[in-house]
Amino acid sequence: MLDLLERYGTLLREVDSWFKACLLNHGEQISCGAGCSACCRGLFDITLLDALYLNQGVKQLSPDIQDKLRQLAKERLESIHETWPAFSRPWLLNDLPEEEWDSLMPEEDETPCVLLSDQGTCLAYDYRPMTCRLNGIPLIDVSGEELFDEWCTLNFTTADPVQLPELRHSFNALFAQELLLFREMARLLFGKAMNEIDTFIPAAVVIDTEAIVQKVKMASVDLK
Repeated sequence: MLDLLERYGTLLREVDSWFKACLLNHGEQISCGAGCSACCRGLFDITLLDALYLNQGVKQLSPDIQDKLRQLAKERLESIHETWPAFSRPWLLNDLPEEEWDSLMPEEDETPCVLLSDQGTCLAYDYRPMTCRLNGIPLIDVSGEELFDEWCTLNFTTADPVQLPELRHSFNALFAQELLLFREMARLLFGKAMNEIDTFIPAAVVIDTEAIVQKVKMASVDLK
């Protein structure tokens, strides 16, 4: 598993290299940078692979910060559970109807991410999920296919990023590699390949891998 997570880290760093290249070519149009935490609010789904990788970063923090993070994460998860009782330990989204996911992640939720420091920086920045690294710029494959054509309103206020070829990347190939790693992780944990298991960042902080394994193996629904 450690080797797999190291390989996933290499894939995540490829995304970082893409983003740095975007800054190099069009930095005057991109507001993303140290201290900007506009997108570090509310909830959004991350994969179990992201959660396991992020948990590695949390474990490298000082004991005091780890304790504080775990307390914040537990409070956040319990708060969600009070509103949506079906969302409970081990905090997986997949056994909830997809139509309920939007209710769990309202756009107006401005609650700071549990990993956001008082200085507006991520406490586990090098281990942050894939979606955090991709946020802010439209995702256009080198083929021209638009995988995600939205971007942060603070960025590209005087230009259309969809029309800028320097922002493109081999995203289809990258996401295919991500899926292969996820399926390999699933085989290691559950004995079978799976395509999707999702959770939230607060759950990644307090992740209980054994409970997740038992949950998936005993699931009454067919997880993807």
